Amino acid sequence: MVRISPLLALLCIGCVADQPESLKTVAAFEVPLPTATDKSDFLALMRQEAVAQGYHLDAASDDQLRALSRVSPLTLNASIWRGNDEENMVSAMDGADHVGRIWITFSKGENPERSVKLQNSLISKIKQRWPDTAALPIMPSGAIPLARDLVRTPLGYEVRASEASKYQAERQ
Repeated sequence: MVRISPLLALLCIGCVADQPESLKTVAAFEVPLPTATDKSDFLALMRQEAVAQGYHLDAASDDQLRALSRVSPLTLNASIWRGNDEENMVSAMDGADHVGRIWITFSKGENPERSVKLQNSLISKIKQRWPDTAALPIMPSGAIPLARDLVRTPLGYEVRASEASKYQAERQ
């Protein structure tokens, strides 16, 4: 079953609330997936990597995406979970302010070593297939800035200088 919590987290991106350390976002990337084939290949890659490391992928169906899009437009919503949905390891989705540009986020996890292994393997494969994948800045709260406040650089995204006062960006 697809969890809506990653969608709600992105919708509340400006909200700052204490969260367990294991849920803190430690890495985030934007993966441009402009076609249905790209999205299908991306989900297949996520599923393959999840299974290879003993996890599973939950991904929203087209009908679920249509229903979720009534609240906020999106074309992909997927998460990699450990166990019986015990721990959300990775979330990938787009949103109203970055439709078609999938943001994949990695949590610190309950076992950071295990989480880093999944992150490194998955991002390596993603960058090989989609070389325009770019790092996103993560705020001290673990939130990602709004898409409109970001500017692309050769090293990934940074907070736009005119919007920097809103954020205290941490570099990845």
